Amino acid sequence: MYQKILVPMALNHEVSPATLKVAKSLSATDGEIIALHVHEALQGSVSAYVDEKAVKSGFETAEKLLKEKLAGVDDISARMVKGHTARSIIDFAKSNGIDCIVMGSHKPGLVDYFLGSTAAFVVRHAKCAVHVHRSHG
Repeated sequence: MYQKILVPMALNHEVSPATLKVAKSLSATDGEIIALHVHEALQGSVSAYVDEKAVKSGFETAEKLLKEKLAGVDDISARMVKGHTARSIIDFAKSNGIDCIVMGSHKPGLVDYFLGSTAAFVVRHAKCAVHVHRSHG
């Protein structure tokens, strides 16, 4: 059983209930589960064309969606960070003493084999256990 589990959550995927269930089953009785959403910054020159209010509104909307996904789920804290998704998950786990990451992964397509998915990056670079839940889609 794990004491501190991190569950990265993409707000546009429906695998979250399954990964939260897996995390609860792997958690020690007095364990802590943290649901994390990484809000990625706008890429390249796009940021020059987007108003700061719109960026702030996007972050607030993501925060609201994360809370909605966790509504009715007990004993799980929600956190949001800004940054590159995979790197931010690794950094958060390291700096917060996470001993297991439970994350979902879609069925890989050809592009994932060449570029790598977020889950693949986390599996390769995490210094803790990683449980990957494959969706059936």
